[in-house]
Amino acid sequence: MNVILFEKMPEGELRVIEERTWSMNMVAALEHVNYIVVGSREYEAVEGRLNVDAGKLELLLVPMRTEE
Repeated sequence: MNVILFEKMPEGELRVIEERTWSMNMVAALEHVNYIVVGSREYEAVEGRLNVDAGKLELLLVPMRTEE
């Protein structure tokens, strides 16, 4: 299934992080996870939407603060 990851920016805008094909095992794993790591950055999965018209799963992510 094609999955689009959106990052919710502090100003409220949405930015596409990436779009890629996920296996059904990865999609099923979303039932058990709250956080996703993409490009070495950790995000909290806030909500998801199945876009039937586009045939894509869209996930809204918020970046986790990392201590530097």
